[in-house]
Amino acid sequence: MTGRRILLPVLGLFAALTAQAGAPVRAESLTAALSADVVRIESNYTGTNIVVFGEIARDAGTVGRPDPYDIAVVVSGPESDITTRRKGRFLGIWVNRDAEVFADVPSFLAVHTTRPPHELSSRAILEEHRIGLHFLNLRIARPSDVPISDRDNFRAAFLRLRQASGLYSERHDVIDFLGNSLFRTSVALPANIPVGDYKVTAYLLQGGTLLAETQMPLRVAKTGFEQYTYIFAHQYSAAYGLLAVLLAVFTGWLAGVIFRRD
Repeated sequence: MTGRRILLPVLGLFAALTAQAGAPVRAESLTAALSADVVRIESNYTGTNIVVFGEIARDAGTVGRPDPYDIAVVVSGPESDITTRRKGRFLGIWVNRDAEVFADVPSFLAVHTTRPPHELSSRAILEEHRIGLHFLNLRIARPSDVPISDRDNFRAAFLRLRQASGLYSERHDVIDFLGNSLFRTSVALPANIPVGDYKVTAYLLQGGTLLAETQMPLRVAKTGFEQYTYIFAHQYSAAYGLLAVLLAVFTGWLAGVIFRRD
């Protein structure tokens, strides 16, 4: 009986040590916040900036490493299927010919890093977390007639057009470190930014290893008259179209009355 009483605590201590040994070690943690978690689009909205700032926290288990810390901040907008078309001549007229539909693509994507993305980590990690425009996995939504050898051209055109519109951006060396642990960066939100729920994710990397990450919500919403117009146009599209036609007819009639010559 005495041996059994001694054996039970020993087994319990062994189980606790085994559980601790199997638990992941979190030597570093990442804390971040936004200067504003809601962006309101009004009639005079021409774009704005949000500031992402944070801190790298270390505990007693932090292991000294020779490589410096790297930070990546990814702002990702609502996802949807987006079509990229290629124009061609038909009877002397430029028309849309081939098209490729990419599935679950972020409507907005901004990537800020301390160094060029390809220097931060492996391709697998960068693609998984969309750290870098060239590591964005553009999945084909449905079968198309585009040859497989030509799909890279559609992907390049998609990224080029999104960057030209200001909806996609990638910048490195734009994250400022305030001391050894504090950091900040400013992300531009253009005038044509889509409304919806966004995700702002900060990643902590070192020596190619992803050490920690944290995610914050961001809401982009129309307010005032623009909000009511947006809701009416999307929820009651038929009535909105009819009202637009009637308004155009009335405006034309009114202009004719005003400028009518007797």
